[in-house]
Amino acid sequence: MADINNKENECIKDIIATFRELDKIAHKLGFLSPDQSYTDKISGWPMISVLGVYSAGKSSFINNYLGQADLQRSGMQAVDDKFTVICFNDDNNQLPGLALDADPRFPFYQIGKQITGMENQKGERIDTYLQLKSCPSERLKGKILIDSPGFDADQQRTATLQVAKHILDLSDLVLVFFDARRPEPGSMPDTLKHLVSETINRPDFNKFLFILNQMDMTAKNNNPEDVVAAWQGALAEAGLTARHFYRIYNPDLAEIEDESIQEHLEKKCQADMQEIHKRMDNLEVERAYRLISMLEDTAKDIEHKLIPQLQGLFKRWKKYVFVTEGILLVVLAVIAGIWFNFSEIDLSTQNPIVLGLFGTGTIILLMSLHLNITKMTANYILKRIPEYTPENANYNALARALLKNTGTRRSLLISFIDQPVAWGNKMRSRIAGILSKVNIHVQDLNNRFANPAGNNVESKK
Repeated sequence: MADINNKENECIKDIIATFRELDKIAHKLGFLSPDQSYTDKISGWPMISVLGVYSAGKSSFINNYLGQADLQRSGMQAVDDKFTVICFNDDNNQLPGLALDADPRFPFYQIGKQITGMENQKGERIDTYLQLKSCPSERLKGKILIDSPGFDADQQRTATLQVAKHILDLSDLVLVFFDARRPEPGSMPDTLKHLVSETINRPDFNKFLFILNQMDMTAKNNNPEDVVAAWQGALAEAGLTARHFYRIYNPDLAEIEDESIQEHLEKKCQADMQEIHKRMDNLEVERAYRLISMLEDTAKDIEHKLIPQLQGLFKRWKKYVFVTEGILLVVLAVIAGIWFNFSEIDLSTQNPIVLGLFGTGTIILLMSLHLNITKMTANYILKRIPEYTPENANYNALARALLKNTGTRRSLLISFIDQPVAWGNKMRSRIAGILSKVNIHVQDLNNRFANPAGNNVESKK
C-alpha cells in the first residue's frame, strides 16, 4: 500500500508502523516473501465498496449519497460492466483503468497482473474492467467509493470475480445490494453463496451491510412485508443474521401513491438509511479499530496457528526423509553387498587414490540423493496440506515457510534441527511486543474518540 501520510489517516500511522514490525517477523519466519507486506491489504484511503445484483439500485444510491444526480448511470438493465473508483476532486473527471493500475495509492495497483490473461495487455484490457471518476462531493473527502458491475455468479467472468474478491479484502465497508422487485431470491443460490455464505465466516464480517433496495416498488403490490420475509428467509438460509439486514429505497425516485403505505415504509427505511449513511460517514474511525483488530488477529495467528502447523509439517518432513533414506540405504547396501560378492573385489589390494576417489564420489552421490529426497518430500507434503488450496493465504504462508525450512543448508543439518527458522523465545517476545502495542493503539484511539474523564489525556507511546 502507499504510505499513510494524508491528514485524514493521521490516526492510523502508528498502526501501520506496527504492521511493518510484524512484516519483519513474518519475513524472518518465512510466512511472507521479501516483497510482501501485511499492509498490502490496506487501502491508502478508507474505502467503501458497493456490490450487488443487476438493477438493485446501486448507482442510484451512490448518486443520492454524493448529491450527484448524473455521476453513475442507472437503469433496469446492466448499464456498466466496469468497477468504478470514485474519489474527490473540484471537477468531474473520468479516467481510464490504467490510472488505477499504475498508481500505488489506489486499491487496484497492478491488479492487471492478478487477472488471468491480462498480464501482457495491461494498457488495453485493464480499461474493460476499471475506470476512475472524480466529483466535488464533500462526502468523498478522505475516502474512496467503488461501484461494481451487477453481480451474477452464474454468468460472471472469472476476471470480474477476481476483482470483486480483491476489493472485498481491501474494503473498510461493503454494501451488498439486493433488489426487492425480485420476489424469488432463492432462485439465485450461486449469487447468494458468493455475496453472503462466503462472507459470513470472515473475521471482518462486521464491515458487510446487506441491503434490500427498491422497497418503494413493493408498495404497488401492497406486499412489502411478504417481500422482506422472503428475502430474510433466503438470506437466513445462507447464514445471515438480522442485524446485518437493511431495507431502503431512493426517496428521489420513489412514487408511492398510498399515503398509509408510504408512512409505514418511510419510518423503517429512513431509519435504516440513516444508519447506513452513519457507517459511511464515520468510516475513518471504524477503519482504525478494524485495522487494530486485524493486527492483533494476524499476530496471534502467527504464534498460535501458523507456527504449530509449520512445526507439524516440519516434523512430518523430517520423518518422511529419514524413513525414505533408511529404506534407500538398506536397498543400496544389499545391492552393494551382492555386487562385491559377485565381483570378488579385494578392497585391501586397491590403490588408495582410487579408493579415495571412489569414497568421495559415493559421498557426493549420497548427498545429492539426500538433497533430492528432502526436496521431493517437501513438495509431497505441501500437496497434502489439509484443505489444499493454493489461492488460500494461509496455505501460501505455510508453503513459503516450509520451503524456507527445507532449503539446502537446513537439509544438510536435518538431524540437528528441531524448530522452524528463527522460532524461539526471542521471536515469542517480539510477537508479545506487537500484542502489547495493540492495547496502546486502542487506548490512543479511545483518547481521540472517547474520553469519559472529559479532559485531555496524552496517549501512551
